[in-house]
Amino acid sequence: MSYFRKNSIVLFALLAIFICPFFSNADTAADLQNKIDTQNQALTKLNNEIAQYQQQLTVIGQNKNTLNNEIKTLTLESQKLSASIKASQAQIDSANFKIDSLGASIQSDTNSITDLRAAIAKNLRDINEGDNDPFGQFITSQGSLSDVWHYIGEQDSFRQGMREKISELATTMQTLASNKSQVETTKKTLVALNSQLIDQHTINMQTQSQKSSLLASTKNSEKAYQALLAKNLAIKTQMESDIHDYESKLKFILNPSLLPPAGSSPFAWPLDHILITQLFGKTVDSVRLYATGTHNGVDFAASVGTPVKSMANGVVAGTGNSDLSCPKASYGKWVFIRYDNGLASIYGHLSLIKVTEGDRVSTGDVVAYSGSTGYATGPHLHVGVFANTGVQITSFPSKACVGRTLTIPVAAANAYLDPLLYLPKQQ
Repeated sequence: MSYFRKNSIVLFALLAIFICPFFSNADTAADLQNKIDTQNQALTKLNNEIAQYQQQLTVIGQNKNTLNNEIKTLTLESQKLSASIKASQAQIDSANFKIDSLGASIQSDTNSITDLRAAIAKNLRDINEGDNDPFGQFITSQGSLSDVWHYIGEQDSFRQGMREKISELATTMQTLASNKSQVETTKKTLVALNSQLIDQHTINMQTQSQKSSLLASTKNSEKAYQALLAKNLAIKTQMESDIHDYESKLKFILNPSLLPPAGSSPFAWPLDHILITQLFGKTVDSVRLYATGTHNGVDFAASVGTPVKSMANGVVAGTGNSDLSCPKASYGKWVFIRYDNGLASIYGHLSLIKVTEGDRVSTGDVVAYSGSTGYATGPHLHVGVFANTGVQITSFPSKACVGRTLTIPVAAANAYLDPLLYLPKQQ
């Protein structure tokens, strides 16, 4: 067999090695893509269902606070949480299918490169063996100068072809490796989301239990429900008075130099979607709603089970649940964080707490989930901000719930700060 003919056969074999894996995986790739498309269709349907639940919850929230509306709210919250769990699972399944598809392609290309290197090594050995013959003998054996030029040209083309294919395969493998890395990152995000939704499943169970407890305590009677609301309001008003009396005795000298400048936005938003429902300080609503006539934080609309995030880097200085000592009177479940920037904050009315005292948190870390514990006329997130040096977690006797001790962060009046001074400007 002539030398250039032998090399032509090797080149053809190498081209076959390069092309075949893509055809062999075509059916598998199509299957995976079909599964991805199916999951995406299911996800779209679930997202529409979740949006409908939220729309209904918004409408009910604008209506009068009745037992029937409260039961409807708890039922819809439960249904929304269940749909969210299914949506997360659909996203995770889709990511797994994508990773399987890319993984198969990457393995195929890895095998192709291995085979290509082996074939090139063999070709180099063949060339080396050919070089053992004197060039003059080769010319004589070919019998024609045109054959020599043809041979040389074929060798150059062959080498150039190999370089191009090696470069192409290397580029393809880098691209697929990058894609796989991106999907694996997405999968990690979705796994984290699934973990959150497992938490929301726990919250869902709490919601259903709350619904059963409400029906049991009111015996499905509107009159009994309204009496319960009045009792809770009286306890809440007394609790506010207790806290005000305690805090009014505290003295604090505010040092502005220890605080970040107002308007410098040292905080990130604690929720992904922002809708402010109650401002800080004395407003028309605060005079009507609070015994002191002023609101010591900012309230955000947030359905039960919404992830609540740390607004900056800091340390969890404490967590608690005021409902254990005086139900429906104060913050309910709360998280208190001291930040590195001279500020501190409390998150109130939570449904589930994800951190413990001493935990180091970073901006954007999920620390809890919103809810309606404590005194809350509906699900929302309360955010209070303080000068770090002016607030302490303190225990004191409660007049609202006689014989009980309340443990929450307390501060002198001038240590309370408007959270919106430190949060990003709203668009």
